[in-house]
Amino acid sequence: MGRTMGPDTAEHSPASGAGGGPGGNAAPRAAPPAVEELELELLLEGVHQLHGFDYRGYERAILRRKSKALMAQLGVATLSALQEQVLHEPAAAAALLRALYVTPATMFDDPQEVSLLRMALGVCLHGAALPRIWLADCAGAQQAWTLAILLEQEQLGARTEIYATVANDALLSEAQETTLTLEQLAQLQLNYQRCGGSGRLRDYFVFEGERAVLAPALRSRITWASYNLVTDASFNEFQLISCRRALPDFGPVLRARVLRLFHDSLTHFGVLALDRPLDAGELLAASYQPLLPPAPWYRRIA
Repeated sequence: MGRTMGPDTAEHSPASGAGGGPGGNAAPRAAPPAVEELELELLLEGVHQLHGFDYRGYERAILRRKSKALMAQLGVATLSALQEQVLHEPAAAAALLRALYVTPATMFDDPQEVSLLRMALGVCLHGAALPRIWLADCAGAQQAWTLAILLEQEQLGARTEIYATVANDALLSEAQETTLTLEQLAQLQLNYQRCGGSGRLRDYFVFEGERAVLAPALRSRITWASYNLVTDASFNEFQLISCRRALPDFGPVLRARVLRLFHDSLTHFGVLALDRPLDAGELLAASYQPLLPPAPWYRRIA
């Protein structure tokens, strides 16, 4: 299911709800804002110190919302109670890391993104001998599978490599082991048609009993890797980089760091797909020009 590369990170098993669950008696309660702010900072510091994952540069409002959703799932009342589980129970730590990551995608779930990809692929890939695309903080197997199918339809699949990176080894295993039920595939056919797809989506899959998985010829073009956007350095040069689903979670300092990383990893005239337009005052803004305005997709010109 793709090839694995990149730095190793600690892998955890999926959360089992140990120490609390939907059936527990505890219910989230409102803490004073100052107390809740301190609890969140301590939780982030604990995750960093014990598990090596640094979310301290992320937007606090987003972290708070995702943490509270997990609190409700685990049946704990406060962020301090969540921290206790995360520090002492591997399953709870794995659940938090999953909760704080980008929301998993489903295939062809964004017609606008698919339309922009169809237009951008030819622009940035046709002139390259061996084109490479980086899905940074990839939203799961279905996001990468969508791109692989689009490349095949644009007659670019045979020579284009997709690098799909995720934040830890548990997410890596999840992506590599993904399969779909026949019912899910039938539902995704509707997404596919809404995105302008013709024919049958199932033609790009092989079937193992009651499960479907992307055809080996397409799957082999996806290189899966565990990669940390907060700490890791540039590892290759790409014609297209997309991180538009994860970037909204980043605070200003982390966002600037990640955009510099992408700049260092993008070829001249390569395409950068973002979540929002570059500000005129941003350090790297002068190096890019809009590719498909008003969408925040840019071509590197310097």
